Amino acid sequence: MAAQQPTILATSGGLKAGRRSRLEFDALLHHAVELSGITGRAPRVTHIGTAAGDQRWFNAEMDQAARIAGFDFSHLNLFTMPSIDDPEAHLMEQDVVWVNGGSVVNLLAVWRAHGLDGILRRVWEGGVVLAGVSAGSICWYQGGTTDSFGPQLRPVTNALGFLPYANGVHYDSEDQRRPSVHRLVADGTLGETHCTDDGVGLVYFGTDLVDVVSEVRGKAAYRVTRQPGAAAAAEERLEPRFLG
Repeated sequence: MAAQQPTILATSGGLKAGRRSRLEFDALLHHAVELSGITGRAPRVTHIGTAAGDQRWFNAEMDQAARIAGFDFSHLNLFTMPSIDDPEAHLMEQDVVWVNGGSVVNLLAVWRAHGLDGILRRVWEGGVVLAGVSAGSICWYQGGTTDSFGPQLRPVTNALGFLPYANGVHYDSEDQRRPSVHRLVADGTLGETHCTDDGVGLVYFGTDLVDVVSEVRGKAAYRVTRQPGAAAAAEERLEPRFLG
């Protein structure tokens, strides 16, 4: 079963420490499954870990979390070659594609080399929920701020552009994030930017922001916009719906 319309869940969360495992899936990743509308069988979820180099040890941690969650879980690795003969056919059969964090710049380069940028657009338009955290959030937008180039945050402006905004992740947990977004929006490098505190996700139907959700109480999302004639960007706090 596909989502009724193209759907993206862009987050700064989705994973948590497990009780008997290192990782478990948190409420945001479960919400991605809910958005797919799947019922009556195990949800099919594919993890893409390109941004961190397809680390097999991390894949194993995700596999264990998936067993706990009861997911029909798989990985699309691109290092050192694609792990699936026909990535597009495989992804079209999924309910959710979850993209983990790391280097968004490296992710974009590798995806484009393998044609995954076009594949993911068709998958999104076909009703598979696209979701992810950090680099796996920024990738769906026009761009955002990244430490892909080094410790000092720099802009990336050539992301996939499925969503006509920029994205700011880890907005409350990394000191550079908020001032960097404000500076880049104020000078026009980034357009309207949608930002998430850790534990918060943004839900889009098509390109419309329709919901803000959180797996952590007290967190929020933010819309940062350029103000004509003003030296500083404006920030609007968006209160999330707590997922529990």
